[in-house]
Amino acid sequence: MKAALLHELGQRLRIEDVARPKPGAGEVLVKARACGIDGTDLKLLDGFGYVPDLPFIMGHEIAGEVEAVGAGVSAFAPGDRVAVYNFVTCGACFYCRSFRDQLCLNMGGIVGVLDLPGGFAEYVCLPAQQLIALPDNVSYADGATCCDAGMTALHAVDRADVSIGDRVLVIGIGGVGSMVTQLLAASGVQVIAADIDASKEEWALEQGASAFSSAAGGELVSLVQALSGDIGVDRVIDVVGLESTMTAGFASLRRGGRLVAVGYTPELFPLSGKELAQNEKEVIGARAGRRDDLRRCLMLYASGALTSIVRATYSLDQVNEALAHLRSGATGRIVLTYD
Repeated sequence: MKAALLHELGQRLRIEDVARPKPGAGEVLVKARACGIDGTDLKLLDGFGYVPDLPFIMGHEIAGEVEAVGAGVSAFAPGDRVAVYNFVTCGACFYCRSFRDQLCLNMGGIVGVLDLPGGFAEYVCLPAQQLIALPDNVSYADGATCCDAGMTALHAVDRADVSIGDRVLVIGIGGVGSMVTQLLAASGVQVIAADIDASKEEWALEQGASAFSSAAGGELVSLVQALSGDIGVDRVIDVVGLESTMTAGFASLRRGGRLVAVGYTPELFPLSGKELAQNEKEVIGARAGRRDDLRRCLMLYASGALTSIVRATYSLDQVNEALAHLRSGATGRIVLTYD
């Protein structure tokens, strides 16, 4: 089969012919139909966050069709349409039993990120437990975006704990930020979208934002204060994670407000203990999404509650061009699609 392999950090992926895997007991062979790309892929290329053993097949947003099943697999059959949950969890630890499976203490790998090859290939072999049925009326490309952008957005909004009428600042209107904006707007929340790329204004408004700003730092804080009557916003969801975005987001919160950190970088965030304590502000994290978040995201697409964020598609042979497109700045989601 054809696959794109990472041989050296910081270098282009190589398109090669490799052996097609065979499903063992409890495993399923999936013919990839679509695989999204996002910031995690760029972090892998740069050697930040996760560093898999090389060579490695990346790609963690996978949707496809079951090609074959191994012994003992009864939940899926050849021809089934599926999406892939990328965290391989134990199902037995405290976090798995409390439905926070993405925090599993005994993680067996992350598909396309660490230990398990991913969807930058024509086929991928996975434990059957990683698969979730893809509704017939959800395209493979949209299903793939649910496997990270969608489930991450859902989890972030859950962590934000918003109420109807709240004002929320969303920083970073890429794939996850677009989904967050859609979900918040559908929940009766006023969204202020922020992205340093001014060309994303029309897109952000289409996703449901009521205001957009390409300002940063103090200028962004001033705008948020003006839009909120000098009170500040109820919630901030930062999908970028730079020191500058976290600092501006924290300063934009009202008293008692909450900042949800979704994106992360090597940069550190200086925090004023006085402002945190005296204004009862909260800063919490949100890591990817739970298995049920992926399932819920697919159902929202199937019902028409979410609209597609796919703005560009490439073939597997064009994976390096797709990654370069993402690094240079992309609106919505870029997806590799396979015939």
